[in-house]
Amino acid sequence: MDKAAKAIPYCVGKWLPSDQAVLNKWLQDLIEEVDGKDSTDGTDEVDAADAGLEIVGLQPPVRALKVLIETDSEVNMFFHQMFRQIPAKDPTGKPQVKNYRLMLRLINQVMTKAPEFNESGLVGFPINAILNWPMGTTGGFAAFLNDKVNVHFKNILNHWAIFLKSEESCYVLTTDKNGWLGRNAMAHMQNFVLDYVCNPSQPHYGFKSWDDFFTREFRKGIRPIASPNDPQVIVNACESAPYKIQKNVRRRDRFWIKAQPYSINFMLANDPLAEEFVGGTVYQAFLSAFSYHRWHSPVDGKVVKAYVQDGSYYSEAQSEKGDPAGPNNSQGYITEVATRGIIFIEADNPKIGLMCFIAVGMAEVSTCEITVFDGQHIQKGQQIGMFHFGGSTHCLVFRKDVNITFDLHGQTPGLDSKNIPVKSQIATVQ
Repeated sequence: MDKAAKAIPYCVGKWLPSDQAVLNKWLQDLIEEVDGKDSTDGTDEVDAADAGLEIVGLQPPVRALKVLIETDSEVNMFFHQMFRQIPAKDPTGKPQVKNYRLMLRLINQVMTKAPEFNESGLVGFPINAILNWPMGTTGGFAAFLNDKVNVHFKNILNHWAIFLKSEESCYVLTTDKNGWLGRNAMAHMQNFVLDYVCNPSQPHYGFKSWDDFFTREFRKGIRPIASPNDPQVIVNACESAPYKIQKNVRRRDRFWIKAQPYSINFMLANDPLAEEFVGGTVYQAFLSAFSYHRWHSPVDGKVVKAYVQDGSYYSEAQSEKGDPAGPNNSQGYITEVATRGIIFIEADNPKIGLMCFIAVGMAEVSTCEITVFDGQHIQKGQQIGMFHFGGSTHCLVFRKDVNITFDLHGQTPGLDSKNIPVKSQIATVQ
C-alpha cells in the first residue's frame, strides 16, 4: 500500500471502511455499474450541457440537481471547480469521480441500493463516498454550504429514504456473507438476538425494511437506567463513544479552524435560549454503524422546545482539507452547520436546570426524528427521538453554573474511544 493510503485514519463509527483500498474498490465497482449508460461520459461537461445532452434514467430529485447545476451560474461554477481542484487520481493514486455528470449517475445508482455488510469495511455513507475528495476542495466547501444545493440534496436523501423504508431494501437483511444477519456481521453485533427485539423464525428476523433494522429497539432490561431515582445522576443519551468535552464555550467562536471550538449560538441555530449556555459545557459523542440509534433523555424534566434545524449534508471543515473520510475529522465543525435535532429540557433538578440535547446528522444520516413535544414531562431514560438510516453524533449542553463531573468509564475522549451503553451513568452534578 502506498504512503498516502497508509496515512489515512480509520473512519469514525465505522460508517466508511478503515481500509482505503476497500472504499476505492467499492467506488470503482459502482463506476463500472453505470459505465456505458451515458455515451457522453467522455464529453467535457460544459460541452455536454451546452449541447443539451441528457443523462438517461435519472430519478426526479437527481435530475432536479442536474438542472440546478446547469442553470444556476454560482452552483455551476462550484461544481466545476470542485472536480478540477482534485487530480485525475485521488491523493492515494486511485481513479476518481471526474465530473458532476458522473457524480449524478453514481448518486442515481445508489437510490435503489441499501448498504450491504462487508467484512472488509462497510460503505454506510455511499453518497459521502462518491463525494469524498471533492468535499475537501475550495469549490466543494462553497458548494456544500450553498442553501440551494442543500435543498436538492435533502430531496435526494428523502427520495432514497423511501427505498430504505420499503420491503425492497430487505435484500441486505439475510444470513448470506454480505447480509446483516449473517455470521460475519453478527461478529460485530454480539448477542444480537438476545439484545434486540427481533424474531429469527421470521423472514429478515421480522424487520420490515433497512430502516426498521437500523432503528431496532433493545429488549426490555438490556439497557437499565442508571440510578433512576437519583436526580444528581445524568445518563448517556445515546449508545455512543466520547469525542470531546469543552468547558467555557463562547457565544461565537471560529468553529471552522483546526481546533473546531464550539460556537454556542450557531450550534443552537441562534435560538434565544442559546444565551443561557454561554460559558457552559459541551459533551460530544459519536455513534457506530453497528450500534443502537435511538435517543433517550439524560434527565427527568420538561421539554421546553424541540425542533429540527435544517443545515448542510456534505460540508466538512476546510481546515481538514483532504480528509479521506470526511466528515470524519470535522465532528466539532458539523455541530454548527449540519442538519440537527435540538431539544431543550428544563431538568427537575435545579442544580442542572435548563440543558440541551443536540442530535447532529452527518452526511446521509441527516434524518433526525424527534418523538417528544413542547411542554411534555419526560423521565430519565425515556426515548426522545432517533436517527434514521444509521447514526451520527450528538451533544449535551449545560449552563455555566452547573457543577458537573463526567464519568467516561475510564476513557479519554477522542476518535479511538469505545461505546458507553445508553442510559448508563455519564455524569453527576454537585
